[in-house]
Amino acid sequence: MGTRTKLLMAAMGWACATNAAAEDLMEIYRAAQQNDAVLASARATWTATQERLPQARAGLLPNVNANAATNYNMVRNEVRTQPPIVGSDRFFTFGGTISASQPIFRLQNVVVYREAGQQVVQADYVLASAQQDLILRVAQAYFDVLLAQFTVELTETQKSAVSEQLAQARRNFEVGVATITDTNEAQARFDTITAQEIAARNDLDNKITALRVIIGRAPGELKRLGAGFEPALPEPNNPDYWADRALKDNYAVRIAQANRDIAALEVERARAAHLPTVDLVASWNQAGATGAVSSGGSVTSADTRSRTAILGLQFAVPIYQGGAIQSRVREAMALEERSRQDLETNRRNALFLAQTGFAGVTSAAASIKAFEQALVSAQTAYESNRLGLEVGVRTTLDVLNVQQNVYQTRRDLAQAYFNYIVGMLRLKAAAGTLSDTDLEEMNRRLAG
Repeated sequence: MGTRTKLLMAAMGWACATNAAAEDLMEIYRAAQQNDAVLASARATWTATQERLPQARAGLLPNVNANAATNYNMVRNEVRTQPPIVGSDRFFTFGGTISASQPIFRLQNVVVYREAGQQVVQADYVLASAQQDLILRVAQAYFDVLLAQFTVELTETQKSAVSEQLAQARRNFEVGVATITDTNEAQARFDTITAQEIAARNDLDNKITALRVIIGRAPGELKRLGAGFEPALPEPNNPDYWADRALKDNYAVRIAQANRDIAALEVERARAAHLPTVDLVASWNQAGATGAVSSGGSVTSADTRSRTAILGLQFAVPIYQGGAIQSRVREAMALEERSRQDLETNRRNALFLAQTGFAGVTSAAASIKAFEQALVSAQTAYESNRLGLEVGVRTTLDVLNVQQNVYQTRRDLAQAYFNYIVGMLRLKAAAGTLSDTDLEEMNRRLAG
């Protein structure tokens, strides 16, 4: 970066020494990773989705159940004869069963397992997209705060300069070398800047609050843009490259493609409901009774046991379900078509983001150069008008106007720098390549 640019950045207040304890972009990002509720929710969703695979796998594995029961029975029998015949039974019954089944042919279960695999893959894309979104939100909030701080400082400096102009106009009016018009114009400009300062401070408070929502605490002092930062064009500097990457790797496209694949499997699953199922089944049962039987004054005891084992194949054929299977097939096909159109929409959006993102970065880089030159010209015009005011060929209003132009150009230049930084990150996000490494690299460049 040349001496001219460094001087420009120093004039903008960016190259000044900052507190060594100030937080940089990566420190704010690490805090956001730990405390951002949106990312935490995405992580929880990802963790929950991982369980769909073992749940679906269970439909392909054996199913074993066991149950047992015991009962105490009291039975009294009476035959109304002369004399009556009375008998009573008191006995225990008990039994236990172990049953098992192993699916041999259940196509629906196989499709469900494949769906679960796609859902797990999709969950990875969703989490990665949330991580990219956090990077963008942190960067946007970080630089919004810096720009708001710079605007407040700029307004304060401008207010101080206009205050000096107002005092000078009043002195000139008192000694009779200027009219009251100069004083009124300076006063009007001072009042306007005072109102702008209030608005700027309110905007700074809002921007700090927005950053606080992301990191879960009040941010400390933030490190500013270093003097060594120089905007570079995207690498490679080819819009077609970024468009192609976006069509393939954009996470919204990947998520939509996974939805499309899942919808196709849903159609297959619905159609599989027409097919028969075959299971290997086995069971083992033991039952018995023990107790005493009383009849006619005599008591006898009883003890019985029985065991049963079964092994076989269970075959089931769905013949008619009231038209429900055909209806589910039609529903799944309609949802598959919706997912296909959603995929196309996301591909077009990704292409749009890549193309506008590339244009935005190149435009911001060009704007920085233009505003740098405009700031030099505005500063030169300001110095010339101040000299003209001293020799009487310029009015106070002329000086105030060019002074306002200087401060506005300084803010526009700052905005252009921040637009470039965030725009570069958004371009990489559109291409699906944005990662922590990109933020670390940007943070090193910011340090200068």
